[in-house]
Amino acid sequence: MSYDEYELGPREFIGRRGGETVTLVDGSVIAGIAEAKQVAEEARRELRFDFLDDRAVLDLLRRRHADEEDMFNAGLKHGVPLALVGFGAVLYWGGVAQYWETTASRATCLAAAGAIVVVQIFFFVRSAMSHWGDPVRQNLRARAAKYREIAHVARRGGAEIPARYPHYGPYPFAATFRAEVDDREQSESKGADDHGHR
Repeated sequence: MSYDEYELGPREFIGRRGGETVTLVDGSVIAGIAEAKQVAEEARRELRFDFLDDRAVLDLLRRRHADEEDMFNAGLKHGVPLALVGFGAVLYWGGVAQYWETTASRATCLAAAGAIVVVQIFFFVRSAMSHWGDPVRQNLRARAAKYREIAHVARRGGAEIPARYPHYGPYPFAATFRAEVDDREQSESKGADDHGHR
């Protein structure tokens, strides 16, 4: 389901893949907790993002959801065929090919199955790297992960924030902030923001 197909209110985003709608917590709520405000201000300098700006954070969380959808869909697109091909090859070998009389026939079968699996693995890894390794997406994830941390600090400090807000994992292995591509992300963010607030 495309992100544009969700009917969202002006302060809503999808908090988890599958369609759970969440309302943005006001930045003033987070800023009302001194420790959370301090963490947000430090993170602003480190990640070059205003974590108390409601409009910017809403755009961030909407783009983070779209990123999570893209990662999931890419995994399905290449992971499922890889699993099916691998499973089919094992079944065929176990039920048919290993009983062939000639060694050459068995070797040909193994070579063909191996080549198909290697090609599938190549496409899976290439797709994964294009999503996980993209520096712009990594900056997005780094900021979303930091926002989640700030929100949790505020909740522990007494702010009325849902326990798991904003309801998704930070993908720490693919969320390294890269300052050298920050300007590129900001320009893409502006385009996404214009699109998301029509």
